[in-house]
Amino acid sequence: MLVIQHLKVSYGLTQVLRDVSFDVPEGRIVALLGGNGSGKTTMLNTLTGLVRPVSGSIRFGEKECAGLTAYDFVRTGIVQVPQGREVWPSLSVDDNLELGAATRSDRAQIRADLEEVYALFPRLTAKKRRPAGALSGGEQQMVAIGRALMARPKCLLMDEPSAGLAPSVVGDMVDTILALNARGLTILLVEQNIGVAAAVAEFAHILQNGEIAFSGPAAGLVDNPAVLRSYLGR
Repeated sequence: MLVIQHLKVSYGLTQVLRDVSFDVPEGRIVALLGGNGSGKTTMLNTLTGLVRPVSGSIRFGEKECAGLTAYDFVRTGIVQVPQGREVWPSLSVDDNLELGAATRSDRAQIRADLEEVYALFPRLTAKKRRPAGALSGGEQQMVAIGRALMARPKCLLMDEPSAGLAPSVVGDMVDTILALNARGLTILLVEQNIGVAAAVAEFAHILQNGEIAFSGPAAGLVDNPAVLRSYLGR
């Protein structure tokens, strides 16, 4: 579904991604791992039009997307759940979710999709009128995912959804990711937590200094010596 080829991204004179190539098959979960500064978030921002690549190809289905605006990426079906959740804190949960449908005009279906999000995250139902900034970290992550789902993505990009969450909540997040994939949603999961990636993904790539240092099955990531070398530098 999503094919990245020879992608290069720079901030000024600093090259952040160096000739990166990988793909995300339709209906699968693929993990993109790496330490701080490895280029993971830059990759997602490039795949959603927030950063323009210097060169390379981003193909989604039959469509070339490199150079599209962020708006066009959403319309194409590639939607990001940002790192740190980035909810609008003063707006209600309901308003945050509806803003995810900003590119849509099918009002009746938007309301139906909103109810589906509340069915997926029943804890939000009683808090739909509360400011999103007043929710717990786990609940804000639910809002961020729900907001992305309101855009009706074909491919969901998730930037470290387990970051900052209590261990018990991380387990719920794993269940949510698996449930979304079971519905047929393709997911590119960016994580630092190897355990989360191994629990949900079929395949994994590890970025190190802006390059793919390892590619292989996600199962067994924790015990793989090549992963330790590329991920931990030893």
